[in-house]
Amino acid sequence: MKHEGWTPRELSPTQRANLVLYEELLLGQAVPRGIVAASDSGHLRTRHILDSLRAVPHIQVTAERIVDLGSGAGLPGLPIAIVRPDLEVTLTESRQIRAAFLELATERLRLPNVRVFPEPAEGLAAGFDACLARGFGDVSRTWEVARVLLRPDGELLYWAGRNFTLEEAPSGASARAVEATLESGGPIVIMTRQ
Repeated sequence: MKHEGWTPRELSPTQRANLVLYEELLLGQAVPRGIVAASDSGHLRTRHILDSLRAVPHIQVTAERIVDLGSGAGLPGLPIAIVRPDLEVTLTESRQIRAAFLELATERLRLPNVRVFPEPAEGLAAGFDACLARGFGDVSRTWEVARVLLRPDGELLYWAGRNFTLEEAPSGASARAVEATLESGGPIVIMTRQ
């Protein structure tokens, strides 16, 4: 079962405050370090945070463990960890400066459900209910990594470009697209093993 009809309006005051604090951390720490493009400074909420939260209705209610592949500045993993405190979220990031930002953000946001894995995602043990990939790599490479990390019935949520078609899904993957709800984004493509 999915979180059908979920909207940001359902957030608690603490969750809203944490999303604002996260936006401030992105602006004050991630942008100056080049982790997020300076040109995105005025669009952090819509282009990054709300875009990340598009996945929330599509993560299984029964999911317990998810992994954000190549988390970068924590997108989409940190916003999802804020609004789904029931999930154990692993953020993978092999670049040291980005992993350090993720540690700082996790500490400042007081997110006990988040763990930073400062190495390539391929170093993790399998058994995740869902993999998230927003800017990790092309669809074939992303599926190759995710399929090894996922439980047999797990799902990859892949933020695709605007022009993505389901015919581009890798062999061995069954794919469906969730249409973009934001002007700037493409669909989220949900892939499972065939």
